[in-house]
Amino acid sequence: MPVPSFIVELRKHVGTAPLWLSGATAVILDGRRVLLVRRADSGDWSPVSGIIEPGEEPGVSARREALEEAGVHVRVDSLAEVNVTDTYTYPNGDIAQYLNFTFRCTYLSGDAAVGDDESLEVAWFDLDDLPDLRADYRARIAIAIAGDVKTRFVR
Repeated sequence: MPVPSFIVELRKHVGTAPLWLSGATAVILDGRRVLLVRRADSGDWSPVSGIIEPGEEPGVSARREALEEAGVHVRVDSLAEVNVTDTYTYPNGDIAQYLNFTFRCTYLSGDAAVGDDESLEVAWFDLDDLPDLRADYRARIAIAIAGDVKTRFVR
């Protein structure tokens, strides 16, 4: 589902005005490989990510997004980072900014494949041979694989 129903309802009232939302990023690891999706909205490769539903725990959201977007079951191992994203303006004019929770996750099972219309491709990449990534996506992966015991709070 590209836009959660609660956001569709909010947009009826606020139009394209900026929304403050919560997001979860799942950096999914299988040994020295990381699972990435090519986003349908931008064409960028990125870790699996999505909007946290109302009342949903962030780690549960990361697991749900991994299954919905990439068809894989994961274990959420740790919270690697909490940050505020830049403001995004989507092609339809909607504006949003996210409080993002990045989780280090371990692949458990499933055949990685496009699971919904949010992604164009899903692929495993060796950590030493990543595709071209936006700096913020590359940073989320680096922080997650660092294996720090403490969560990194940006700023």
